[in-house]
Amino acid sequence: MGVLYDYFSAPNDEQAVQVLEVEGGPTSADSGFDAGTLGGIDPVVQLGTLEALLTGTPYDDVTDDARAGHNLAMSEDYDRIVITVTDALATALAAADDARLAEVAEPWSQTEELEGADPAQLAAFARDLAALARRAAASDHRLYCWTCI
Repeated sequence: MGVLYDYFSAPNDEQAVQVLEVEGGPTSADSGFDAGTLGGIDPVVQLGTLEALLTGTPYDDVTDDARAGHNLAMSEDYDRIVITVTDALATALAAADDARLAEVAEPWSQTEELEGADPAQLAAFARDLAALARRAAASDHRLYCWTCI
């Protein structure tokens, strides 16, 4: 069994951590969160690389952001984690059109962590995450990742 990464939005960190109490995480029908199982992209290295490519910010600067892959909360048995997504990435995704997302998918697919990945699938992931980011921005919410091991 692999690691699951479900991205979701919440108004603030306090409400985001409540997802740990939801059976099945943020994508379950009764979770109350706007979420999606968007693919196997990890919220730390792979999403950080996407942010660097999308914003032009050096990767080391991306990872210096306090919200870059920050473990916000963990379940008692350590199998579920809520991880923050940077506001800079959420803003960049919300502003990006499909052409821009497809453009960054190509170099993203050539990174060491994603070597051999299909750029079209990465672009589809980015489009879905961008749609979530747009809905989050419209609701004044932030993005998070629920990780289940």
